[in-house]
Amino acid sequence: MVWKQEEELVTKVWDLYSQISSLESLNPSKDVDMLFTNLVLTCMPPNPIDVTKLSNKVQEMRSNLISLCGEAEGLLESHFSSILGSYQNPIDHLNLFPYYPNYLKLSHLEFTILTQHSTQVPNQVAFVGSGPLPLTSIVLALFHLPNTCFHNFDIDPSANSKAQALVSSNPDLSKRMFFHTSDILNVTNALAQFDVVFLAALVGMNKEEKVKVIEHLDKYMAPGAILMVRSAHGARAFLYPVVDPSDDLRGFEVLSVYHPSDEVINSVVIARKKHQMAINQYPIENKGKGTMILPCKCCDEFQLQAFNSMVEELAIEEQLS
Repeated sequence: MVWKQEEELVTKVWDLYSQISSLESLNPSKDVDMLFTNLVLTCMPPNPIDVTKLSNKVQEMRSNLISLCGEAEGLLESHFSSILGSYQNPIDHLNLFPYYPNYLKLSHLEFTILTQHSTQVPNQVAFVGSGPLPLTSIVLALFHLPNTCFHNFDIDPSANSKAQALVSSNPDLSKRMFFHTSDILNVTNALAQFDVVFLAALVGMNKEEKVKVIEHLDKYMAPGAILMVRSAHGARAFLYPVVDPSDDLRGFEVLSVYHPSDEVINSVVIARKKHQMAINQYPIENKGKGTMILPCKCCDEFQLQAFNSMVEELAIEEQLS
């Protein structure tokens, strides 16, 4: 029975993959929306399938499908970011994005999990792979962490430009949200400044890339800092890459793994950087400028003191100086 259930799922997913891969464009349209909606609905119900045990042919299809999903998701977010950015106060119109309720649920879930494992309210949060519509950072900043500074990292300058436009007119968010155009693998000592680091589901599109990013974060995050990783489970692994908590997070102590069964697609893994694995300990050497202390509350102090001291990270320094 289980085998038949898995076979039917793979057949449905493969049929949708064939239709999606034949599209001329993945920009939002009636056909694109319909196919991806059908794909999500196909993969949403609980299913015992283990995608790592599928044939090489199916594995290749899955890898290609994840890339297509990532591309379509980026185009959808960019499209709605442009629409929202046309309003005088974009933050007042976030509900125009069709998946905004999902982000409200996911952000609440992640905040709840975070508070269960950390008694300290984070001063500085990093979101890696924030994209043109950084809804997680925005929702967390608005409803859950009203005094926290959010540093959003994305490799795409146009994505950051659109994201910046969304918060620039908001007196509160414009002071607490910052955007850095950088490959996270090029960000080193600055990572030690963050109490919590979120890793988006589509940063690292395959296991090798994902593990490389996680190992980099392990090397430079502060001991005791929290890593929030988005993953996928069961049939949902046809939509997003999977993070194996027992194998991919070796420099971290895994605190909890949560697999939603509702319309929130991503699984959530929360882990703490192990103290004994620390590469950088406080205080951090400040390139001949004395000792740099981890800032307590003020974002301005963080801007002037922390990032400006990271000489090798000029791209970030230019944005924050």
